Amino acid sequence: MERITNFLSHVLFHFGETPVTVSQALAAPLVFLLGLIVTRWVVGIVTARMEKHGQDPNLVLLVKRLFYIVVFAILGMTVLSMLHIPLTAFAFVSGAVAIGVGFGAQNIINNFISGWILMGERPISIGDLVEINDTLGVIESINIRSTRVKRVDGVRIVIPNSQLLENQVVNWTLEDREVRTMVRVGVAYGSPVRDVARLMDQAVREQADVLKEPEPTVIFEDFGDSALVFDAYFFTLLRPGGDLRRLRSEIRFRIDELFAENDIVIAFPQRDVHIDGSIRLER
Repeated sequence: MERITNFLSHVLFHFGETPVTVSQALAAPLVFLLGLIVTRWVVGIVTARMEKHGQDPNLVLLVKRLFYIVVFAILGMTVLSMLHIPLTAFAFVSGAVAIGVGFGAQNIINNFISGWILMGERPISIGDLVEINDTLGVIESINIRSTRVKRVDGVRIVIPNSQLLENQVVNWTLEDREVRTMVRVGVAYGSPVRDVARLMDQAVREQADVLKEPEPTVIFEDFGDSALVFDAYFFTLLRPGGDLRRLRSEIRFRIDELFAENDIVIAFPQRDVHIDGSIRLER
């Protein structure tokens, strides 16, 4: 025991006039590691209870990040105190790090600050359906440096936070999930236009996913080159996974069935050719 005591009491180095022993050098990382383990356990309990009570996932993420930052700061100061290292000793190092950050880590700091802005301002939230540079997907997580997006095809991509602030982002679910879409159909000239509009309205209203309010509307849009053009506008609740395309597909299937039952022809490109004079056939 005396040998162990002497070993632990052995002075490794002096920080200024303050000696740092083996026991202090061993205890500091152990305290830091134990603090991290306890922190993860506490954060797990707190976030689980918040999720159980239906708290916003974005609030849960923000609380989790803040908790970790506060704990890291406390553990860092505790370890320095155990080693008798004053914070003023890092003044020169902090200046050097600041210069290094200014030259070599601008993107990291930019993404770090952007992450806090995203979590605070919340232009996007976890679960939102967003469109970024022609990429459509759902926000899975907003981290300190980057945001993870799950595309509608199942592929996950990681986007730096700064890009979400500097570029245009279409948030389809920022306020609500109501969205208007449309189906366009061209019918042959000579078709009964009132019947066409009625049948298209019927096909839209038969779909359970189409909202009753605002009401669907069928517009006689134009006299096209080869067709009479009709547009059916309707609202639905937006869901990830391509539901808009599926819904429009079902409506087109139903329109085709109703038109076939009522002898209405869906138009296709065609041209009438008129020849002046006579045609001579030579053998």
